[in-house]
Amino acid sequence: MSQEGYDKLVAELHQLETVERPKASAAIAEARDKGDLSENSEYDAAKEAQAHLEAKINNLKLAITEAKIVDVSRLSTDAVQILTTVEMTNVDNERKMKYTIVSESEANFKEGKISIKTPIAQGLLNKKVGDVAEIKIPAGTMKLRIDKISIA
Repeated sequence: MSQEGYDKLVAELHQLETVERPKASAAIAEARDKGDLSENSEYDAAKEAQAHLEAKINNLKLAITEAKIVDVSRLSTDAVQILTTVEMTNVDNERKMKYTIVSESEANFKEGKISIKTPIAQGLLNKKVGDVAEIKIPAGTMKLRIDKISIA
């Protein structure tokens, strides 16, 4: 994962713990003050929202604990790897594509960032400029020629 991606996870965790968690607790307290808990849908909803929040916090803590920050200065453009940007051409239709391979938590297709766990990224890993990667997708097999590899 990139340092930037790691920092975003830490900031999100801080926001959830310091802002969202107190809000959830306040919502539960407010709903509890409205009387009989057995028929209090607001209380049930607030408890459920808190449970979702706590699960999200725990998932973020796990992701942060397991994160490995990649030193971009030590990356090479000899072959496709995480945090490299790959420019390629679909051999069948000559369509050009450009993706940056990132960790799952940093993936954002609109920004051209694909998770290292996607079939396309897996098929591109360790390929060099000029290589043709054959990638199995639901519609068949896609052939992508690597045109350029750069650092994200």
